[in-house]
This record gives sequence, structure tokens and C-alpha cells, in this order.
Amino acid sequence: MTRTPQLLTKQTTRNKSPLRTNSAAVSVFSITPLSLFEEVPTDSLGQAFERWLSDQQAAGSLRQSSSIQVYRDMWGGFTAWCLGQSPVVTLASLDVRDLAAFQAARFGMKSADLSLSPRHALRLLRLIDRVIGHQAAETGEPANTAAADWIAAQPRVRYGEAAHADPLPEYLSVSEAKHLIAFLSNARPRPSAVGSGRDDHEAFTWQELRNRVSVSLQLGAGLTPGDVRLLTLHSPTVQGGRSRERPWKVAVPGNGNAPARETPIAPWAGELLQHWLQVRAEMKIAGDYLFPATRSGKPWSKEAQYKAAKLVFEEAGLDGTEGGSFRLRHTFALRQLRRGTDAVQVARWLGVEPEAMAKYRRVVTSPEQVI
Repeated sequence: MTRTPQLLTKQTTRNKSPLRTNSAAVSVFSITPLSLFEEVPTDSLGQAFERWLSDQQAAGSLRQSSSIQVYRDMWGGFTAWCLGQSPVVTLASLDVRDLAAFQAARFGMKSADLSLSPRHALRLLRLIDRVIGHQAAETGEPANTAAADWIAAQPRVRYGEAAHADPLPEYLSVSEAKHLIAFLSNARPRPSAVGSGRDDHEAFTWQELRNRVSVSLQLGAGLTPGDVRLLTLHSPTVQGGRSRERPWKVAVPGNGNAPARETPIAPWAGELLQHWLQVRAEMKIAGDYLFPATRSGKPWSKEAQYKAAKLVFEEAGLDGTEGGSFRLRHTFALRQLRRGTDAVQVARWLGVEPEAMAKYRRVVTSPEQVI
């Protein structure tokens, strides 16, 4: 690239060697100083990012504060490097040699926001490409393809999110899911059941019923263990559903990792939740938590809820009880995707960014069935 400063007759050309030269180390004889009247667009990188970020937030594609901060940190490291070059690197002048130099400068760095492992490099280069594309769409000018070209030429980075780097989610098979649903459903009244099976639900303690219903919401609504503990009596929604008394969706309060959201409840899980609400009211269990730890309404601790879910798995005779709760959530997500639900919508129900759905799509494209 050739830059012609104002009021100067001598042209200056950026060093395009694989390793860019920091401006502090450049000899005063190698580059003609910029004119005092030339405006260096030092804010353009930040402004382009902020406009992209604003549109992503407005579209609902980027909501979690933690994800936003990660993107800010990545962009901040990239911007600092660009402004440290001479001439300054802009989104318009950026080329693959600049990106190679940036990568080389950052490999081996230890701090989280500067390190460029293959996976981190892929995320950063995708971010750069998206910001550039967004800016091009705003201005109507052709987009700079340097980031996309660099990714295509770097197999190690291009496959940074391959299966070995990002394991496939564990989930229940069709038979396991059906078995667990039948096992959980034994805790509610079943008028159509034959013989003594109609009264099986009466043998359950309120804690046993609570445990099964909480697990049912993890499988039938995609909730995390933390979500389950945060639910209140105001969380279930009955109005507007197909059944006058059966909850059909649940409002999940926001926390430090995810925003408040609503997610649908599978009918079978809604029937279990309906029964729990009736039993909870009849026993006059205190407090506002949907699933309290005690009859006095104390909150359910993380450890106690984990042990309760693990016990349900063991009683159901399912293998892999360790980490079993998240298998339920993954099964919910896969079931929705198999039904043709848009991945962005499923991400909203789960309280995650759309990018997180990539691991599920790798399973959905396989021939294996899930429920």
C-alpha cells in the first residue's frame, strides 16, 4: 500500500514483510514523517466495532454481557496492535500479511486477551470479518476479504473448532429418553393406567416428587440446574396454553451468565409440573421458590439439587449419572432442532448465543436419532 501524506512530495510505503515493524522501532530515515495536518483515523476501528455490536444487540443475536466483554477484549487487543503500526492499519488497508504479522506477534503471549491459540484466532478473525462486512453494508463499498482469505489459508485455524477441540454434546438416545419420561411420569396421577398403577403417585414424598419434576423441566424445557433453582411460583405460565390448568411455558429469571427468558415446556413435563403445583399448595409449602429445599421455603442448594438429580438417574437405571443434568438440556436442544425449529429460536430458549448452536448442528446432520 502507498500512502501520500498531505503537503509532502515523498511517498511512503508500508513494510509488508511477514513480521510488521512496530513504529517505535522504525528508523527515522526509513519512513517520511506524517504531515501535522494529516488525520490518522485512530477511532475508526472502535467506531466500526461499536456499530456492529449495537446492531447485533438490537437484533437479539448478542445479549450476554460475558460474551460482549469477550468480543470487546478481542477487538481491543486487535485495535491496539493496528494503531501501533506505522502506517496505522485500518479495516480498509488490512491485508493477509498484516494478519500473519498480528498472529505471529501474539503467539506465545500468556494473557487471555492477547493469546492467539488456533481456536481463539478463528473467533477473532471471524469477528474481524463480520465487522468489516457490517461496515461495507453500511457504506455500500466492497468488503475487504482479508480475514476470510486468511482463515481459508490456515488449516490449523480453520479447523480450530473441529470435533477434537469442541467435543460433541452428550445426550440421551431415543430409548433412554422414552424410558426416563415414563419413569418420571410415574410421579403424577394417571387416570388411564390399569390396576394399581393408577395410584403409584400417592407413595411419593414431596421431596421425591420435587426431584422428578425438576428433572423433567431439564429434559422437557432445556433448563440448567441453576435455572431450576432460580424458578419461582410466578415462573410457570398456564394462560394461553392448550389446557386450562397445565403450564405450557416457563419464565426463567436472568443471572450473571444468561438473560431472563421464556422457554416452552413439553406436554408431559407440563403435566408433572401441574401436579407438583397442586401438591405444593395442598401441603402449604412456604416461600416463593418453585422448588424449595424445605417446607419452610429455604432455597435449594447447588450440591443438594445435584445429588437429587443424580439419584433420579440412578433410580431410573440410566448410565452416566455424572453430568447427567446437562445431557437432558442437550437432548432438549437436539429434539427441537430435529423438529425443524430455527436454531436462533432454540438458542433464545436455552439462553445462549446463536454461535453455541454449532455443536448441536454437527449432531443433527448425522443419521442418529434423538427424541
